[in-house]
Amino acid sequence: MTTYGMTSTYYHNLDAKGRMNFPAKLREVLGDTFVVAKDATGERCLCVYPMAHWQELIASMEAQPGVTAAKLRRWLMAGAVEVTPDKQGRILLPQNLRDFAGLEKDVAVVGAGYKAEIWNLADWEKEDESFDPAAIPETGTLRL
Repeated sequence: MTTYGMTSTYYHNLDAKGRMNFPAKLREVLGDTFVVAKDATGERCLCVYPMAHWQELIASMEAQPGVTAAKLRRWLMAGAVEVTPDKQGRILLPQNLRDFAGLEKDVAVVGAGYKAEIWNLADWEKEDESFDPAAIPETGTLRL
């Protein structure tokens, strides 16, 4: 069920109310309603999931035993919001999510395969510039 069609980088601005235009190409993949959540891998960005993938993610987390999995699930779900773009293609990012990702005005929306990510533009530029493909260990399973 996972979709891998989100690609490219888009540059947008947040308005004073915390709204931003969300890229039309990504909205086509995400559908009418999708989920915006904190990044659970430690990155300071927001993740944008198609509803079907979000449901798969939560189901897989619920299948994990233990307190750590329960705490992660609670933390992730407590900060997540379902969004439906308005007629102009704008979405509203709640203040708690903007604070988590350090979003103020200039943002980058990055297609990342099965999800999109929303970054503070300066943070994204640092992340993008610091990436070194040669530093990735050979595993024999990655086909480019």
